Amino acid sequence: MAIDWDQFDIDVDAAAERSADATDEILASKVSSLTSMTDTEVKELLPQPADVKALGKLLKVVQSATDRNTKINQIVNNAEEFAGVVLALTKKLI
Repeated sequence: MAIDWDQFDIDVDAAAERSADATDEILASKVSSLTSMTDTEVKELLPQPADVKALGKLLKVVQSATDRNTKINQIVNNAEEFAGVVLALTKKLI
């Protein structure tokens, strides 16, 4: 029996997409539990899972027990990673 590689690729892509969608749901739920935003708002504001993860990291810095200057230094050190999140949050405020 010959393997239909085209169908195999289609099935793998579909499975990967379902998995990514489930992961996105979980990430949004985790972030919304830490904020006043709903899961839907988180997904609309930050559609990329990497941005949701960066927001979680940013929230961890902001909520840490360290002093203000240490928090600022941590944010500056991760500025490239946080840039998309900061932009999205700022747009929501305007």
